Amino acid sequence: MDKNTQKSIIELIERGEPLPLEYEGELFPTTKREYELKYAEKEREETILNDTMSVPFQAVKHFGNVRNSEWANMLIFGDNLQALKHLLKLKEEGKLKNPDGKDGVKLVYIDPPFATKQDFKGGQEQKAYGDSIEGAKFIEFIRKRLILLREVMTEDGMIFVHLDNKKAHYIKIIMDEVFSETNFRNDIIWRYNGKGLTNTQTSFVPYYADILFYSKSNKTNVFSNRIPGIAKSVVERFGRYMDSNNNILFKTLKKYNENTEYEKAYARFKKEFGREPKDDDIAVDYNSGIMLKDIWDDIAIIRESYAYDEYYGYPTPKPEKLVERIISAASAPGDIVLDCFAGSGTTGAVAEKLYVKGINRKWIMIDCSKFAIYTITKRLLNLKEEIGNKGKSLKHMPFVLYNSGLYNDGELLQQMQSEDYKDFVLELFSCQKREHKINGLQMQGTLNNHSVMIFDKANFLTYEFIDDLHKIVGSSIKDQLYLIAPVGVVGFNEDYVMRGKIKYVVLRVPNSIIEHIRDRNFTKLKQPRSIDDINQTIDAVGFDFVYPPNVKTKYYLEKLKGKLIEREYILEIIEFEPVQLGTNVVKFKDPRAESLAMVMVDFNYDGETFNLSKYFFGDKIAKDGFRATWNEEIGDKIMVIYVDIFGNEKREVISKKNFERG
Repeated sequence: MDKNTQKSIIELIERGEPLPLEYEGELFPTTKREYELKYAEKEREETILNDTMSVPFQAVKHFGNVRNSEWANMLIFGDNLQALKHLLKLKEEGKLKNPDGKDGVKLVYIDPPFATKQDFKGGQEQKAYGDSIEGAKFIEFIRKRLILLREVMTEDGMIFVHLDNKKAHYIKIIMDEVFSETNFRNDIIWRYNGKGLTNTQTSFVPYYADILFYSKSNKTNVFSNRIPGIAKSVVERFGRYMDSNNNILFKTLKKYNENTEYEKAYARFKKEFGREPKDDDIAVDYNSGIMLKDIWDDIAIIRESYAYDEYYGYPTPKPEKLVERIISAASAPGDIVLDCFAGSGTTGAVAEKLYVKGINRKWIMIDCSKFAIYTITKRLLNLKEEIGNKGKSLKHMPFVLYNSGLYNDGELLQQMQSEDYKDFVLELFSCQKREHKINGLQMQGTLNNHSVMIFDKANFLTYEFIDDLHKIVGSSIKDQLYLIAPVGVVGFNEDYVMRGKIKYVVLRVPNSIIEHIRDRNFTKLKQPRSIDDINQTIDAVGFDFVYPPNVKTKYYLEKLKGKLIEREYILEIIEFEPVQLGTNVVKFKDPRAESLAMVMVDFNYDGETFNLSKYFFGDKIAKDGFRATWNEEIGDKIMVIYVDIFGNEKREVISKKNFERG
């Protein structure tokens, strides 16, 4: 740093003015790069890795026969940044094991929100795309997750990032920084093959998306760029001709028996690609199949009108055939595949179907939307064997639904064993687990170089306890000691108690805001209230416990005169209000209108597993006089789930008779 720069920085600091971004490299030098994308609020990698909270996973429900010693696929509800930090912990503990013995995730496919405000269309022709952050904040949002994804991956792992052309150029530079430009493999162009694309009068019609493909290192050894194709002998049995555009095509010279290998190969090609073979398709090693190029124009985009088998009411879904190609190319049977923007669950559904000798891919999916979680669950419970969700029914492999960052209160604290509870709360507050004693009194960890004591959840934390504690350890600690205790056993309101010069800081479980640990506000998960907001991008940093909202409802039938449908089932919401504890309380003018995210219904509840039949977003319910109506027939029992905007649920099981009584 030259003297003029030093002088300028000192003068700015003395005047209390912020330092320009260009001084960052001088003050905090890192590995020199030929180029780097600079923008406001860009954090150092070390800060992201160290400061991101690792929030534990709480098992909510097991699907299938899950054995403790065996792998079970993972569906995780919560903020993916914090969930990835915990997955990194699991990797370090050897709990993400692949068949080759390597720890971590072998393949990442993500389709993050593009933050373009483009009007995608949902099932009801509504704007189905919402963005909470844009510009530089969006780029940093993605970059943080890419850094954690890199750490979670195996050394020979690969990653595919699906983007539109408005953000792909920025993220390409970010991925060059995170994964190194030398590990860039392809910018795959997925050229949509289908109708119903957005029309525009001010530009050329958008017709493709980018899929950026990187490896973590040069150790990649699984990748295959070939797919089964037409055999060389087909070329020898079929002549060629030129069409009007000078494309070399094939035609049949003579009729062969349909059972011959040549006819079968030709038919397979037409079925796979939906067209006649071209010259380029056979200009490869024919025995190994077709070599894929970086332009994919043979996979149709999903639209409800003509791809109903793959449409789940979730906006911007990706075709199973697209994800199948990626998983098949970049992973082996038994490898762990991760999607941390899971959406409608295409990645997990495809991983279930790719059996080779009885082994399919393992999967991990993460999403912060309750709508996504229940859509994925329904999809997995109703799998079909063939890609494109066709064919015979397929039994899913065992999987577990986890909460990450938003926990079921009583079940977690009351039923958790002592050692599990200690590990959980230490990780929750980013403490280091380190058993040690101060004057004979047991401490369980450290935080910010200060000792941490986990208070016995069966007792009551009072001023008297602090007094007794101070008598024992006060003379042997420097200035501060942390106490972790359930909020219900703390007998005072202060976040800390001073005894002399010693501060005894109480970390309450739960607590959504811990500003004395980090210089930031913690943000609650936010659930969409409309189809427009499903793909929102929010940093939900922190943790909280589930507090079911207060709900009062009426159920009744309404007879319809002069219509083909004789009656409708009516669910009317009389009252709705979230339960909020702590200091970060959101005030609503009209809680019923503003805080209801959605209502989901299972028309034939089996008493065990909720299977989503119909959903209603809060904005639509409010517009319809706080009524959700349907004319589909229901079974003897239905389950209704009410979700507030913070992700809290109230569940209710009612019988068909409730509607008939009114």
